[in-house]
Amino acid sequence: MRIATWNVNSLTARLQHVLDWLIANPVDVLCLQELKMTDDKFPLDVLKSAGYEAAVFGQKTYNGVAILSLAPVRDVVKNITGFSDDQSRVIAATVETPSGPLRVVNGYFVNGQAPGTDKFEYKMKWLDALRDSLRQELVVNPDLVLLGDFNITPEDRDSFDPVGLKETIHHTTQERNHFKALLDLGLKDSFRMFEQPEKSYSWWDYRMLGYQKNRGLRIDHILVSESLVPSVKGCVIDRVPRKWEKPSDHAPVVLDLDRGG
Repeated sequence: MRIATWNVNSLTARLQHVLDWLIANPVDVLCLQELKMTDDKFPLDVLKSAGYEAAVFGQKTYNGVAILSLAPVRDVVKNITGFSDDQSRVIAATVETPSGPLRVVNGYFVNGQAPGTDKFEYKMKWLDALRDSLRQELVVNPDLVLLGDFNITPEDRDSFDPVGLKETIHHTTQERNHFKALLDLGLKDSFRMFEQPEKSYSWWDYRMLGYQKNRGLRIDHILVSESLVPSVKGCVIDRVPRKWEKPSDHAPVVLDLDRGG
């Protein structure tokens, strides 16, 4: 089974990229972030023609998340249970697989702008609520994948300039502690389960030749629950779409699972 996450930075602008990528990479589940469209604008028919069902939680201009799946999905939940939020940032669904149900939680984590700002405070509260929600989710759904754009570099090696960017947004001790708190729930960073090339990033700024100079950050992650760890066979960042014309500033991250069945 293959599961992927991709911040497309506007599905309106990048729909053809998604379709082209799915032809070359027929994943079982694709989680998208930053749709930047309302539910009624979501291209359900086009994606259904490509073989995918979709659970969607859109928002005009900003945010928006979706789960595309070849298999049926059920028990869709939007946003973080018990946390009041007017931003469309989380969608969860159970995917029916030959090996049993798999809970997929897709998040477009808060950016946070800068430490000391109201937006950073919102990020801290949002992350607290997400952790509390996931603790309950894991009790009910032990086979769980949390994936998306986390807007956090877990370690210095996940940043092109860890010294110059120390304690700036995506690099703060507070954010990294929140990432560790997610791992402490029993989740594992699937990318770091394998030896990876140095300077492996999933996001590059459009400005100042960010991609060409590999001035990037690894902020797109796929975390798996303990019960799934033995099934993880690989996790890679697919940089190919970042080279396309008018690309998203993020690249897809792809997880391979072999659960049997």
